[in-house]
Amino acid sequence: MDVLCKSGSTGKIVYELYKKASAAGHEAAVSYGRGAEVKEHNIFKFGLDWETKFHALLTRITGYTGCFSPFSTKRLIKFIDRFQPDIIHLHEPHAYFLNLRPFFEYLAAKKIPLVYTFHCEFAFTGKCGHPLQCENWKTGCGNCPNLRDYPKTIFFDHTAAMLKEKLRLLEMQNMVITSPSQWLADRTKLSLISNKDVRTIPNGIDTETLFYPRDFQHLRERHGLKDEKVVLAVAPGLMAEHKGGRDVLRLAEKLENENIKFILIGLEPEELKEKFAPNVIALGRTENQQELAEYYSMADVFVICSDMENLPTTCLEAVCCGTAVAGYDVGGTAETAPYPIGRFGPYGDIDALCKNVTELMDAPAPPELFEKQRERFSVQNMFIEYMSIYTELLDGKEK
Repeated sequence: MDVLCKSGSTGKIVYELYKKASAAGHEAAVSYGRGAEVKEHNIFKFGLDWETKFHALLTRITGYTGCFSPFSTKRLIKFIDRFQPDIIHLHEPHAYFLNLRPFFEYLAAKKIPLVYTFHCEFAFTGKCGHPLQCENWKTGCGNCPNLRDYPKTIFFDHTAAMLKEKLRLLEMQNMVITSPSQWLADRTKLSLISNKDVRTIPNGIDTETLFYPRDFQHLRERHGLKDEKVVLAVAPGLMAEHKGGRDVLRLAEKLENENIKFILIGLEPEELKEKFAPNVIALGRTENQQELAEYYSMADVFVICSDMENLPTTCLEAVCCGTAVAGYDVGGTAETAPYPIGRFGPYGDIDALCKNVTELMDAPAPPELFEKQRERFSVQNMFIEYMSIYTELLDGKEK
């Protein structure tokens, strides 16, 4: 179960696991809360869009999140009742589409084993996906300094009560927690759910038919590129403060006299109206994954300037297309591209970022190192590791 299916980083992961499980002869299903409806076998969008908007409004007014969406939650539980799964794999349960209490109490009452993949820190904080510098989650939350951050609330701080309720619900589960990054696994072990079984399984992407080194000459022709080096940045909402697009523009300014073009993918329509420097090519969002893989392949360096990430999928996609990565050493970002295919510096240090980009260009890593990472981050490798956990949980249930 996830927020999305077939789109977004976690939605793609969920769909790839569903395809692999189905191809291996298992009966698999996906339930999700938001986004476009996917009309495929055993894929069900349970979230009601109108209720999601109402949930978000109530969160802003009351300070509670994950406490509303009763109709969507009932639709999900009915779907689970019909499907009768032996095991449930939960990814992202936030984003205003699920009432956590009845969902987790239902799993406990039915004694359905749970694999819960933490893509952020929501499960062990009062409300935050990324608490940044706040460490209240280690002792019980309350006095939240991030009330206006997602999930946003205007007036009330109920983070202590919400964390207490989450801990109660998770304590009821027969559960294995997984994290795509060692960084987040380590954070989880510092939290108030440190008694749970926590393991690290990197995210997997489609390295067989999509993300591998591809022909890109037509893209160079499209953008009028001759012998310029290419630096690429990709993220939905790239110019949002936490995504770091403005730092990429500052990097482009520092390197304006070099023979380098900066390509930015993921700008909003109004942002595309801005005037950019001559060495910057600004593009909107794209759902064309093949073309995105071609852009990754064309780039000499992929840059990421987010203020916090778990194991960013864009970095995995870039590495699997044979492209080095430079960025800030925050969260699990550096785990995506070990030296010498990646170089990472302190958050906000544009000089260090500039140095890392130019050094990666001047000393390209050998192709076999990228091939090693492509195997590590393959969907097949991820599926094998998760199947091992599914089997372990089911074997334990039968004893």
